[in-house]
Amino acid sequence: MQSTELKVEMVALHEKRVRKCLSKVKGVERVEVEASLQKVVVTGYANRSKILKALRRVGLRAEPWSPRNELLSAYAAGSLMAANNYYYYSFF
Repeated sequence: MQSTELKVEMVALHEKRVRKCLSKVKGVERVEVEASLQKVVVTGYANRSKILKALRRVGLRAEPWSPRNELLSAYAAGSLMAANNYYYYSFF
């Protein structure tokens, strides 16, 4: 059994769609979704290309997870936190 980590461009509303889509792929045993990081971990015997194809078929952008994605997510979360502390608001 192997784990496949993917970056899937989604919002919280897409989490159910991701789980449903991947549960239908033959060989997938478990799906873990971290919507805040846009990270999906698929465990099972399914091939990565079949998983990516299934996600793209339902209209979601997906790519293999890389350490760079984690750094970008941490940076974005930190910059949002800093913006919230200083109450920057932009209406235009």
